[in-house]
Amino acid sequence: MRNLFRGEPEVKSAYDFSGSFTDMWRDMRVSMVIPPLTVAICICVTMSIMMFIERVYMTVVLLLVKFTGKKKYTQYKLEALKEDLEQNRRYPMVLVQIPMFNEKEVYKLSIGSVCSLTWPSDRLVVQVLDDSTNDVLRTLVEMECKKWIQRGVNVKYETRNNRNGYKAGALREGLTKDYVLDCEFVVIFDADFQPDKDFLWRTVPYLLENPELALVQARWKFVNADECIMTRLQEMSLAYHFTVEQEVGSSTCQFFGFNGTAGVWRIKAIEDAGGWKDRTTVEDMDLAVRASLKGWKFVFVGDLDVKNELPSTFKAYRYQQHRWSCGPANLLRKMTKEIIFCERVSVWKKFHVIYAFFLVRKIIAHWVTFFFYCVIIPISIMVPEVHLPKPIAIYIPATITLLNSSCTLRSMHLLVLWILFENVMSFHRSKATIIGLLGANRVNEWVVTEKLGNATKQKSNVRPPKRSRPRLFERLLFSELLMGLFLLYVACYDIIFGKDHMFIYLLLQATAFFVVGVGYVGITVPN
Repeated sequence: MRNLFRGEPEVKSAYDFSGSFTDMWRDMRVSMVIPPLTVAICICVTMSIMMFIERVYMTVVLLLVKFTGKKKYTQYKLEALKEDLEQNRRYPMVLVQIPMFNEKEVYKLSIGSVCSLTWPSDRLVVQVLDDSTNDVLRTLVEMECKKWIQRGVNVKYETRNNRNGYKAGALREGLTKDYVLDCEFVVIFDADFQPDKDFLWRTVPYLLENPELALVQARWKFVNADECIMTRLQEMSLAYHFTVEQEVGSSTCQFFGFNGTAGVWRIKAIEDAGGWKDRTTVEDMDLAVRASLKGWKFVFVGDLDVKNELPSTFKAYRYQQHRWSCGPANLLRKMTKEIIFCERVSVWKKFHVIYAFFLVRKIIAHWVTFFFYCVIIPISIMVPEVHLPKPIAIYIPATITLLNSSCTLRSMHLLVLWILFENVMSFHRSKATIIGLLGANRVNEWVVTEKLGNATKQKSNVRPPKRSRPRLFERLLFSELLMGLFLLYVACYDIIFGKDHMFIYLLLQATAFFVVGVGYVGITVPN
């Protein structure tokens, strides 16, 4: 059968339609399929090499920083700074903002954790920014705030009649209050974050020591990482982000993307950078880039964890990943010129921000994962005339995968599942980055990530309603199902005609798309 496409044309009778069709397909493939496919492979190979070099570079930097003991935050004498602060008793005024929107399951956890922070009560202001549209929930949140006010905590409950600017709008408006004028630093915690009591003592001293420091960022610790397979896989991805990307950015350029929460900002730096803007769905990254272009420096404290919650339903995770992928691409589109012509930072830092931070990590990483491994490679299997370099198709992605997953050794046995799931998610991320670059529909879509808090544990002993799962048709994701059918077809083709056993990978990947396509990932919350 393979010789149908490679052998010499035979003499056919005038009525041999099968031979004519074979010749027509062969000619069409040579003239219309092979040239664009070859170009696409060259582009994907280039992007793979770029991503490989970036991953190896970050690994080398991280190892050097680790073995030389020169992590940026360890260069500060934190204990001495804390002792000096206690002796002088010149505590700075700190504002803690908790933005929330219909956070029924977690508002008590976040407010309680923040109000329990060990810091002089007369030097701490807790600001609850409640944009909830549920009047009953607003009442409950306000009652929770009053409970802590009675305990001596300075809690300010602030609401708005609109959601203009979403989270950025709430944070921006919160900073305009009269009682904020005396505050020097602002801490931001999303509604599902639960800081330890000594959080301020382990972050604020850095800012007091270095007046050029704008941001101190802590890492995240996930309280529900073991809830299901999907949360374990998310933990693997985010562990690399915090362990490698944030640490390398902090140690080399003293720049990284603010994670939007679990960070302490110098209010002066926020004002100098132009304040909070809602022009993209990643207002945190937007502020970080603008502050960096003003010459401000950041430090990532890798040994300080703040507990929070991972999305445990696939619907919530998809919305979150759309925002996290679309926003950076849209921000790059809007800020490239500003970054290039900025005169306050070095050429190296400009290159780092545009090439490494945005292009490779936020765009190319998604495109390579989807277009190369889920589209181009499968198509090339059906076009044997096109040569696909095995080192690029196998060894480089294998190396990148091992480097990415090495930060979560406890989940190494899930490595294959993680690869397959990340490839499925790269479909959504790639689409989101294209939307962001083009400024198309959904570019400013903002859906708050659903949090469950202790809801699933609290309801475990409660008898579920009759229909605890959505109907099958409501769970179906047709784009994933179509991708699964495409990969299944290519796998069958490779079983019949192929010689390199790529059908093993194709069958596994097709299965992953089917599983996601019918909604059997994450947990199911009773309606």
